[in-house]
Amino acid sequence: MDSNEAEGVCYPQPRTTEARVAIARDFAARYEYAIELAVDPIENPADALYAGWPERLYVIGADGVIRYKGEPGPFGFEPDEVEAWLDALPE
Repeated sequence: MDSNEAEGVCYPQPRTTEARVAIARDFAARYEYAIELAVDPIENPADALYAGWPERLYVIGADGVIRYKGEPGPFGFEPDEVEAWLDALPE
């Protein structure tokens, strides 16, 4: 996408799990992203299980249970909705 090129976040399509991990690490470092990331292995088992294509937001509890499942993107991709949902959690 042109916006990705303008922001300098274009990568070749990863062909290995290690390449995916490298991209995730670059993202986390570049944007000082403090939330733990999970990277789907190159065989895409999480994509097959959760139907995340092309993009979908999930919140998964520490117990591994899905607590929030967004609609498929791009039109169902609502980061503000996830933020509001997270803000409403008891502390």
